[in-house]
Amino acid sequence: MPVVILRSPREISAMRKAGLLVWRALQVAKSKLRVGATTAEIDAAVERFYASVGAEPLFKGVPGRVPFPAVTCISVNEEVVHGIPGPRKIKEGDIVSIDTGCRFAGWCGDAAATFPVGKVAEPVKKLLEVTQGALLLAIDLLGRRSYWSQIAREMETFIKDHGFSVVEAFVGHGISRQMHEDPQVPNFVSEQLRRGGDFRIEPGLVIAVEPMVNMGSKRVRLMPDHWTQVTFDGLPSAHFEHTIAVTRSGPQVLTAGPNGEVVLVE
Repeated sequence: MPVVILRSPREISAMRKAGLLVWRALQVAKSKLRVGATTAEIDAAVERFYASVGAEPLFKGVPGRVPFPAVTCISVNEEVVHGIPGPRKIKEGDIVSIDTGCRFAGWCGDAAATFPVGKVAEPVKKLLEVTQGALLLAIDLLGRRSYWSQIAREMETFIKDHGFSVVEAFVGHGISRQMHEDPQVPNFVSEQLRRGGDFRIEPGLVIAVEPMVNMGSKRVRLMPDHWTQVTFDGLPSAHFEHTIAVTRSGPQVLTAGPNGEVVLVE
């Protein structure tokens, strides 16, 4: 069974400060997202923002065969997750997934969104709507279900009913003092959930929910840079994420906007 540490209302309030900074970082990234911009320029703008507010970026230096070199993961089109920002220029019709997190005053926040650049093809637009819809569904169900497996099942069904596939190689996670904590939070009914890895939805639970959805096959493959994961068939992928706390009054999205906005892309 996962070891889940429940957080007090005071601790959740402290986490909200980090979550709001992550929201603001995504708005900075979005403001730089234009045709001709490089993914490195977008990352640099987010890094400057974190420095200006005294927040610690969580992604830069994450260990691996090559330590992750940036404060954001920026994944374009067929790139699913963990894309390394660099000289790639954004083009009309691209979809760009931006994932970032920070620690502020000892507490972490993590969020992601996939942004369309200009006019995108209708099937791709639908992919973004369904992926974000799966995240919004999970947020709603956190106030109405007892176990995560029940929510994961409904997310998986929602995605598949629209003709898309759920990435199973990566899942969400618990989050508080560290970016990645127990429990694992799959967007499908995984073997781990079936074999004792399920967990209760109860006040004090704080998790990062992050559906990754592919237009075609759910399979992914690793690129030679040791980080970027792409779809096996080269078709587009989308990724949305929020950090969410379960409270006695219902789910609270800690990475929502200053007025409680939870929709990351309209």
